Amino acid sequence: MNTRLQLGMAHVGRALREPEEFTLKWDRGDERYPWWVWAALIVTAILGTTLYGMTMGLLGGPGRILYSGLVCTLGAGLAWGIPLPALYILNSMGGSRLSASSTLLAAVVTTSWGGLAMLASIPINWFFSSAIPHPGFVWLVNLVVFAGVGLSMSDVFGRIMAALEPSRGRLPLWWLGLVGAIGIELFYFFGLFTFSPVPV
Repeated sequence: MNTRLQLGMAHVGRALREPEEFTLKWDRGDERYPWWVWAALIVTAILGTTLYGMTMGLLGGPGRILYSGLVCTLGAGLAWGIPLPALYILNSMGGSRLSASSTLLAAVVTTSWGGLAMLASIPINWFFSSAIPHPGFVWLVNLVVFAGVGLSMSDVFGRIMAALEPSRGRLPLWWLGLVGAIGIELFYFFGLFTFSPVPV
């Protein structure tokens, strides 16, 4: 188990450093990543969104901290998962020859990268939430963080898709607009950007 954990983390590190090469090796059949490598990538995404989400609840006390961590992960996961079949189907209809597994790996690597970016953003949110604990200001800080992470993830996903199918370039980026729209609706529904206690 320890060996698998170490190898899983090594693969995650490689996927985050060289996302295009990591995904290309799978698509070409040069490497077949075992299930625990996929699991490590998914856990990285979950860990990042959960821990960052918890910092979004700092103004509301322990209950709000736990609630925010849960709904941030749930909302982000649903926002990526719901439109994923549409990405594969519409890409195939548009002439893409990518397999379903390569498409899924591109999405998983991108979300894992986003989870790491969220982890890196925790000190920023924590500092500003503690230094200027005004709900409006904290809302703005989180908006900037989410926008920055979203743009970075768009760049990573675009680079991966362009590497997998150079002739199509970054065309599949349209899909991230759908992810963003669903994510905004879910975060609004869950009250994630409401910086006050929520009964749980």
